[in-house]
Amino acid sequence: MGFAPALRLHNAIHRQISLAVVIAASLVLSGCGINTIPTLEERAKASWSEVQNQYQRRAELIPNLVETVKGYAHQEREVLTQVIEARAKATQVHVSVDQLTDPEALRKFQEAQSQLSGALGRLIAVSENYPDLKSNQNFLALQSQLEGTENRIAVARRDYIQAVQAYNTETRTFPGRFWATLYGAKPMATFSTTEENQRPPQVKF
Repeated sequence: MGFAPALRLHNAIHRQISLAVVIAASLVLSGCGINTIPTLEERAKASWSEVQNQYQRRAELIPNLVETVKGYAHQEREVLTQVIEARAKATQVHVSVDQLTDPEALRKFQEAQSQLSGALGRLIAVSENYPDLKSNQNFLALQSQLEGTENRIAVARRDYIQAVQAYNTETRTFPGRFWATLYGAKPMATFSTTEENQRPPQVKF
């Protein structure tokens, strides 16, 4: 065999060996969980998007609710003002998926939403004093939508908390901790799970 054919054979064998090494390394890395952290991170981000969607849905219901209550209980100006102001504050506090590693950002978001929940609770309580309002069809429809939204918020929060817990656990345990260091992955912030913060406003009469 001449030099040129031998060189070509050597190069071909070298390429096959290199390809085999790459495939083997990919399988090993995959088995070690190299894709686990990005997968869990994207799941947590998707869960956060759903949390924001449900809170936005609630914010969109509030103006009509306030106007309906105002028509029957305009003298409850203080409570109505509290709801309007709490809604304005809540809609101004945003947390992007890139801020999920910032506990302070999430704390401010939760605080603003909790204040709005409290104001809504007071508004619903005041509504009990107005029988005509309680039987108004528009108010009943809004009440039903608000109740459904509060339930969806609770589910979305739960799913986000669980997704973050899975992600944070992976970044703190082996071999995920190794990949987290390699990626520069940081723990994500989550909601407080106290009973007070998890309980939605009571909207049933």
